Amino acid sequence: MRATTRLRQLLTRPRLLVAPGAYDPLSARVVEEAGFEAVYVTGSGVSVGHLGLPDIGLATMTEMVDQVRRIAATVDIPVIADADTGYGSALNVRRTVREYEAAGVAGLHLEDQEFPKRCGHLEGKRVIPAETMVARLRAAGEARRDPDLLIIARTDARAVLGLDEAIRRAGAYRAAGADVLFVEAPVGEAEVEAIARALPDVPLLLNLGGGGKTPMLPAGRLEALGFRVAIYPGDLQKAAIRAMREVAGTLRRHGTTLPVADRMVSFEERFELVGLSRFRALEERYRGA
Repeated sequence: MRATTRLRQLLTRPRLLVAPGAYDPLSARVVEEAGFEAVYVTGSGVSVGHLGLPDIGLATMTEMVDQVRRIAATVDIPVIADADTGYGSALNVRRTVREYEAAGVAGLHLEDQEFPKRCGHLEGKRVIPAETMVARLRAAGEARRDPDLLIIARTDARAVLGLDEAIRRAGAYRAAGADVLFVEAPVGEAEVEAIARALPDVPLLLNLGGGGKTPMLPAGRLEALGFRVAIYPGDLQKAAIRAMREVAGTLRRHGTTLPVADRMVSFEERFELVGLSRFRALEERYRGA
């Protein structure tokens, strides 16, 4: 079964699909190993982890696609990817969709911010006219070769124009062909509930980005409200940063990492995570042949 078809099937269930954020092939493998059914490729995480830059529109489409391709090649679960603004006009959106699709994603989201965009939970966002976004979504739908490729429409209007306008835009984006709606950065549980009430009978995605705006509601609560996808873009990376700082600090202070050795995976475990045994078995089989 194609990953695109599998992702669509997952969204037909009443159960919430939880997709942790990965920023490189290793973190994606950790997500898959943990038993999750999908992985989300975070633009913010790629900007920070792959480029060492903040999420303020500095990552290019080709840089994102290259990382998405590596991640999709590493895991067998469906990949949902951040495609930012589509990187330009409706014509750019067409190319973006084709490139992401060729890279192996099962779904991607496009947003209605102006370029350069910024992380959805940062201040200072600006949005394009809704009509411009509608044109981009139509271009995205026409560009996909696989009809099961999921087009997710994200609106950042809540922070700029208020919740009512964000909900109105989401409805217009659905009418333009979006498969899933993503209202970014609702503030407080009441706004999360309002989104679910206003947009019934359509798959909804919520970003649990941990930026302090949207409450970290448990999966069961989101499921009861009717949300179908929850993404957790930065948590793995934030945890990795803290762990790396601890190990680096320990080595700096003590001249050894032994005091934190019990909080690291073993030498063997690190390689096993990326399939060393499988490659050794293949090596032996080819040698025998």
